[in-house]
Amino acid sequence: MATYLVTVLNGLAMGSLLFAIALGLSLVFGMMDVLNLAHGAIYLVGAYVAVAVVGDAGGLPSFVLAVLAAAAAGAVLGGVLAGLSRATPHHLDQALLTLGVALVTTELLSVAFGNDVHSIAAPAPVGGSIGVAGETYPVYRLLVIAFGVGLSLAVYVLVERSSLGAVIRATVADRAMVAALGVNTGRVLVGVFAAGAALAAAGGVLAGPILGAQPGLDDKVMLLALVVVVVGGLGSVRGALLGAVLIGQVQALGTALLPEYASFLIFAAMALVLLLRPAGLLPARAGVHA
Repeated sequence: MATYLVTVLNGLAMGSLLFAIALGLSLVFGMMDVLNLAHGAIYLVGAYVAVAVVGDAGGLPSFVLAVLAAAAAGAVLGGVLAGLSRATPHHLDQALLTLGVALVTTELLSVAFGNDVHSIAAPAPVGGSIGVAGETYPVYRLLVIAFGVGLSLAVYVLVERSSLGAVIRATVADRAMVAALGVNTGRVLVGVFAAGAALAAAGGVLAGPILGAQPGLDDKVMLLALVVVVVGGLGSVRGALLGAVLIGQVQALGTALLPEYASFLIFAAMALVLLLRPAGLLPARAGVHA
């Protein structure tokens, strides 16, 4: 039972990270109809910001600085990608554009940091472990779970309880109607794109002490984020949260119980969801909710 509890906690920690990464991807895909293939590269930018700022030091101020710097870099990249995507209306051109940005970004990171695996220290105040049901568990992972809970609550307040959230929900549902009412949907779309990219980059810093930083990690994260988006439903905040928790648990339990089939189980879960609910568990058409 104690081992199972630790595995579930690992799944929740991974789910929290996936939610932060996949949320922006889901909303951008749902609102702008743009599959941002550079999303994983933006995540990797955040991871390497953590390598440069935090490294093995593990200081809390440097870690907070890394999160803020990564979020700012991600927001800038997201804003640039939003502008380029709006100037490229065709889906294939958008996919090739964002893929090209991803390839250039990851290559520049490899040139700057090399191809070695870099470890990132957790902040010293939360770098230890505590007892959980007779087992030791890293405090930092519990903090990541708490971050996921806090992020979901913050998104709920923003999307469900604010006028900005009403505009975002309406833009996802019917962009033309919102534009006809006089709302500058272009600014909304760019803002969501930038915010989603900022979350992805910040997620790279937060995942650093767990996953580290290395070339190719962007592809793995991008693939998991796409699975979360497909399982949860395009443009849905609640769907992104539910999909992230589900895929985080499948990955954690699969790695613990059937490590040789862990990757297969993730795609099997996605296939099962698509067979039962082709639009995802909570698609945006049923309402965008936190």
